[in-house]
Amino acid sequence: MKKNYIIVAALASILASCSGEKATETEAEELTVAEAPAEEWTDLFANNDFSNWHKYGGGEVGKAWKIENGEAYLDAKNKDGWQTGDGGDIITNEEYENFHLKYDWKIAQNGNSGVIFYSHEASEYQNSWNTGMEMQVLDNEGHPDSKIVSHRAGDLYDLIVSSEETVKPYGEWNSAEIISNNGKLDLILNGTTVVSTTLWTPEWEALIADSKFKDMPNFGTYKKGRIALQDHGDLVTFKNVMIKKL
Repeated sequence: MKKNYIIVAALASILASCSGEKATETEAEELTVAEAPAEEWTDLFANNDFSNWHKYGGGEVGKAWKIENGEAYLDAKNKDGWQTGDGGDIITNEEYENFHLKYDWKIAQNGNSGVIFYSHEASEYQNSWNTGMEMQVLDNEGHPDSKIVSHRAGDLYDLIVSSEETVKPYGEWNSAEIISNNGKLDLILNGTTVVSTTLWTPEWEALIADSKFKDMPNFGTYKKGRIALQDHGDLVTFKNVMIKKL
C-alpha cells in the first residue's frame, strides 16, 4: 500500500511540473474562491458625503442635512417643523432585501427621529413610513411620544414594544442594529436584543391591523426596500452607518 502511495505521489508531482505556471494559476484561483470573504460591510457615509443617499421622493439631499467628520445630522435650527424646509427624510440609493444594518445615533433634548427600513419609494407614497417600518429614535425622558407604549426608543414603532429599555439619555451616543434575514427580524439597542419577530406572517398582518398603519394598504409588505433616516424636525445625529447584505 505504501509503495502505491509513493507511485501516485510521484505521478502527481510529474504532472504538476509539466503543467508549470498553469497549475499554479489554477491552484491560486481555487484558493481565492475558497477563501473569498463574506459580503463586506458598506459604509453608507463613506467619503464624508451623501453620495449613497437622496431625498425621499427624488432629488438631492436637502441642505438641512449636513455631514462633518463622518457624522450626519439634521440642522433643526434652520427648519420650521417636521418634513419642511430643506430637510425631509433621506433614503438610500440602493434597495436591500436580507441585511444587517448597524449605526450610532444621538438625539437632542425632547427630540424624535427614526430609522425606517423596507421603504418602497414610489409616487403613490408620500412618506417613507407609508410602506417602511421604523426602529424608533427618541428622547424617552422629554418627548411626549414617550408616553405612548411602542413609541419609545428602540421599539418597532407602533408595533412591538422593546423587551427592555437600554437607551441612553439625550445627547449621548446609542449603538443600534437591525438584522433582517428571510423574515426573521431582530432589533438591537446598546448590545441588547430588544425586539425579535417574524415578518410577513398572519401574526405580522394582525399587528399591522391593530396599529396606526392599518389604513396604509402596503405598509410592512415589501420584502425589499430602502433605508431612510427620518426628519422629524429635531436635531438628530448619525454616525458609523454600516450595512452588510446577507
